[in-house]
Amino acid sequence: MTNTEQLFQVLDETSEIIQKHESLSYLEALAESGENLFQQAVLQPLDADSKKLLEDKYQMIDVEEMKAEEIRKALQLAVLKGMREATQPNHEMTPDAVALFVGYLVSKLTGGKKAFSVLDPAAGAGNLLTAVLNGNDKGEASYAVDADDLLLRLAYVSANLQKHTIEFFHQDSMQPLLVDPVDVVVSDLPIGYYPNEETASSYELKAESGRSFAHHLMIEQSLRHTKDGGFLLFLIPNGLFESDQADKLKKFVNEQAVIQGVLQLPLSMFKKEQHAKSIFILQKKGEGVKPPSQVLLADLPSFKNQSAMQDIIQQIDAWFEQNRKAGLFNE
Repeated sequence: MTNTEQLFQVLDETSEIIQKHESLSYLEALAESGENLFQQAVLQPLDADSKKLLEDKYQMIDVEEMKAEEIRKALQLAVLKGMREATQPNHEMTPDAVALFVGYLVSKLTGGKKAFSVLDPAAGAGNLLTAVLNGNDKGEASYAVDADDLLLRLAYVSANLQKHTIEFFHQDSMQPLLVDPVDVVVSDLPIGYYPNEETASSYELKAESGRSFAHHLMIEQSLRHTKDGGFLLFLIPNGLFESDQADKLKKFVNEQAVIQGVLQLPLSMFKKEQHAKSIFILQKKGEGVKPPSQVLLADLPSFKNQSAMQDIIQQIDAWFEQNRKAGLFNE
């Protein structure tokens, strides 16, 4: 077995033992198991036989000898298993291929920087943020925000095992964030209506009547916490600009940022076409920021089609090179 498969097996088996003994959900048990592995000790008050069984299984793997990506992928597999058992609609994870592709885009956008800071305002279990960090060795400060305490705990365990220094905030992402502006924001935007009308009223993108869209407010919140000239990469629904609040969003985005690219993800990734998403790339306006001669537009092929992906990567690389020569992405 690969290191990823071995670690997943250990996490899976130990989580099931903890789950049964403590009457927890699989995800709750996974968080405890991951913490055990990081602390190299069984922290639960188990009976002697169960504790010995857990200790024996943890000794089967040495995470210190594993690469961060191997650890991330193992945890991802375990979290996905737990999410299939969960009933919470917000328990979803950014697909692995998409997370890695966003990491590649971040590396292209920040190629002229010696270091950069990054924020995920809807971090969930941290898969997207840690994939970006694993694909870039220039991350100097990282921040993760989420209102779901269990998902954030899983993200915390994942960051520890992968040896990433991330500052976590357990809160409603639309509330004021104690985070200085960053160079890069990445987010798989939460889609739907935002329930707190009082908080929404402080946003320009609040609905004129009725409830506001959470994903619209998140775009505004993210721009508030991005440095001038910084980049934002969002996973957005393909119909983002087709709602009854779309005109207001378009106006706001054009006032605050420059659209650098829209990359539509393969429709085959989604069970229903209406759930399909794209990667939306913005650059916050600031001194020296100018729009590209041509926005990066593409329909991405299946990530499993290697030759087609190589072709699209070459086209994207050429777009970045052309615009870097024009002074768009320099330090």
